Amino acid sequence: MMTIAVDAMGSDHFPKPEVDGALQAVRTQNVKVILVGKEEVVTKELERQGNWRQLPIEVHHASEVITMEDSAGKAVRAKKDSSMRVAARLVRDGVAQGMVSAGNTGAVMATAKMVQGLAHGVDRPALASAFPTLSGKSAVMIDVGANVDCTATMLAQFAVMGDIYSRIIFHTQNPRVGLLSIGEEEHKGNALTHEAMEVLKTLKHIQFIGNVEGRDLYTGKVDVVVCDGFVGNVALKTSEGLVDVIGKMLREHLSQSPVRKLGALLAKGAFRDFRKRVDYSEYGGAPLLGLKGVCIICHGRSNANALKNAIRVAAEFAANKISDQIASELTEWASGQAG
Repeated sequence: MMTIAVDAMGSDHFPKPEVDGALQAVRTQNVKVILVGKEEVVTKELERQGNWRQLPIEVHHASEVITMEDSAGKAVRAKKDSSMRVAARLVRDGVAQGMVSAGNTGAVMATAKMVQGLAHGVDRPALASAFPTLSGKSAVMIDVGANVDCTATMLAQFAVMGDIYSRIIFHTQNPRVGLLSIGEEEHKGNALTHEAMEVLKTLKHIQFIGNVEGRDLYTGKVDVVVCDGFVGNVALKTSEGLVDVIGKMLREHLSQSPVRKLGALLAKGAFRDFRKRVDYSEYGGAPLLGLKGVCIICHGRSNANALKNAIRVAAEFAANKISDQIASELTEWASGQAG
């Protein structure tokens, strides 16, 4: 049984989503959850849910909270007993095998990097996000916001991380790895993509297919999309915004007449399946890859379903020792480069 530490004071509506998600997780998954936060607040929310003391859940007190308004750097240094820092320490000390937080993204990244440390061979950790595709398989984009400015070597490391993520979590055989650019031709792109193209070609154990465009992310043409965090975050936020707008437009237009309302009722099952397929909460959160431990970062607006799935993903990462595999493959590649 894996033990996952959950920052219970992270989300916009803490601690309810964290507590509800933890309860759902321990009832449906083979995991133990440590809820980290102000003990009185977290326990009070647990008591509202009825009898929980027989479940594999415990509360670990942390006296401080890092808010969304806090400066990430200052908060990490000043709030040494924050819920996210205590959760990271539990992973570092081996009490938990992974952590989940829906808190201040910058602070979570800085805390995890500082407390857990980087895996051997990793220059910078990277955030990976899963996207639905027409093929039915999920595609992985990396990086989606951890590193605004990247080098070609960092992009190559991201490719290794994304390849491992796709193979182990989504069971993709020999994932196709593409470099996000403004055209498929090798001469397209900027100085970074041109340099990265040459470095990515040296990754012998990865199926690098060259440049891909933004539209390819959803078609199933590529399994892992590599980019810097600035571009990746814009793509991620644009996609999330588009899903929300499409949902609102559909509800608006389908309620304009009795005939459309009837059609919507008849297609209710299809709409439900579509919504689940594009629902971010089904993916849980974005793993911060390249650490010595496991860290899953969720949206601040995450609901109980998102937290439950983030706990599942954290347990899968820990069980498959993804951090060790990333270190091993990057060390092997670096050795080949040196030779």
